[in-house]
Amino acid sequence: MPLSYEQAKVIEVIRGNGDVTWVEVQLKDEVTVAISYDRLTGPIKKGDAVILNTTAVNLGLGTGGCHFVIFNYSNETKATHGKGHIMKLRYTPLQLRCLSAEEEDSPYHNKFKQFTTLGGHVFLIGSLHSMLGPIAAMLKWYDKDIKINYIMTDGASLPIYFSNTVPLLKKKDLIKNTITIGNAFGGDLECVNIYTGLIAAKEILKGDITIIAMGPGIVGTGTKYGFSGVEQGLIIDAINTLGGNPIVVPRISFKDSRKRHVGLSHHTRTVLAEIAKTSGNVILPILDDSKANVINRQIDISNIRKKHQIHYEEGEDIFEAMEYFQLNTTTMGRSYQEDKDYFIALGAAGKYAIEALK
Repeated sequence: MPLSYEQAKVIEVIRGNGDVTWVEVQLKDEVTVAISYDRLTGPIKKGDAVILNTTAVNLGLGTGGCHFVIFNYSNETKATHGKGHIMKLRYTPLQLRCLSAEEEDSPYHNKFKQFTTLGGHVFLIGSLHSMLGPIAAMLKWYDKDIKINYIMTDGASLPIYFSNTVPLLKKKDLIKNTITIGNAFGGDLECVNIYTGLIAAKEILKGDITIIAMGPGIVGTGTKYGFSGVEQGLIIDAINTLGGNPIVVPRISFKDSRKRHVGLSHHTRTVLAEIAKTSGNVILPILDDSKANVINRQIDISNIRKKHQIHYEEGEDIFEAMEYFQLNTTTMGRSYQEDKDYFIALGAAGKYAIEALK
């Protein structure tokens, strides 16, 4: 597992928000873009000499195909202050300390010791980061006063700062607070795992509903089990274990060029048929007969109905909701005009969740 890295010079600061900064760098004979996480490697400015992790670009990756600053010579010393002893990115050169909500120094420590049940708190479980914005918009479209929180897992991007969606949704008041679990970091609360993340969402953030999904950049291999979205099944089980209400958001598309993702994606089918050991509420959109027949046949072949509760819901209001909140979310590079069924499925899940709250 070789790491590719090279030295470069910052020639321009493009933009930043105190958490993450995009910079233009001179890398050998090339001018290119790199990302600097300010809380890891410190502030960055024009003229700084930096070491870049160039591995992803060299491999030609998609979402994660960027150069990342792993050391800035202008910040050769940097002391840490404050509470917290839980490490994230553990046993790597970039391991960082955080104050986890569960630990004894946390003001929330007793919330976890006193916890008994999620009491039916509603959780919408997605498998792609692109599901977050449209679902939040749909929920707010139906109930402008609803308080939505977001748990970001460590199935993809580990820094929440890499997401352009999260700060946008916060700015529009579509989501209120965030929790990062596992080795993901940068949320308003940090938690050790999905179980304590669920507890924190209900007992600390006290929202009306919680959306759960990984950050940008799902990992897939084209094999049945080799994708990071298998976590969706484990999350269903965790919610049931703690007494919550798991609402499963399926991945649906009739525009994906890959056969395994046409109709009900093999990701969703594998999670529901094999990975999840307990039952969830699976929300399917009402589509035209030809598409509905494909999805129903996939469900029947996978024996999903034997384990899960299948609900059918209208979801086309998603387009009006996204336009109202001026969201231009894409999935795998496709807009909602280009992959309507994907977004209608998100709308259906959001509409069902609103009904579940009543």
